[in-house]
Amino acid sequence: MTLELGVVLGEVVIGLLSGVLQLLIGLGLAMSSVYLGLRMFDRMTSGINEMAELKKGNVAVGILMAAVIFSIANVIQGGVARLTAVIHPGAPMAVVVIGLLFGILQLLITIAAAAFSINLALKVWDKITTEIDETKELKRGNVAVAIVMAGVLLAVSVIVASGVVGLASAVDPVRLASALGLLA
Repeated sequence: MTLELGVVLGEVVIGLLSGVLQLLIGLGLAMSSVYLGLRMFDRMTSGINEMAELKKGNVAVGILMAAVIFSIANVIQGGVARLTAVIHPGAPMAVVVIGLLFGILQLLITIAAAAFSINLALKVWDKITTEIDETKELKRGNVAVAIVMAGVLLAVSVIVASGVVGLASAVDPVRLASALGLLA
């Protein structure tokens, strides 16, 4: 009975450590993804310096940037979950390494897809609303325009996230490791 309890407790500790490692990797990837996504978004948008506007206390730009951050997170969350899922007790090291390498590559692709889709959505919205100069309105602090633009971004991110699911499951690290002869 005591030996069995020790084994169970050992498995619990290993499971908890694995979960903490998944959490830390997920947190690091999430923050890196948001940073990279914001940088890409900033480079794609012209006519407004989002950081300068935030420093001035421009609430409208703050709303839009929050929507950008949420949209990026929404698009990449499936990839981060898939990437961290390869880290679990008993997983062969080859599977973990392959899963992490392809997961990071997939994550970079989804960050680019998120930034591109956000930028495209804003450009299409700008073409649809010819009577409103969104950049000018954001600089003026027009919260109503920011809220509508945020809604557009959030809606687009939901659709793009569902399309990215296939990319997240494109590589099965167990099958790849097996095909490469890395598993016994």
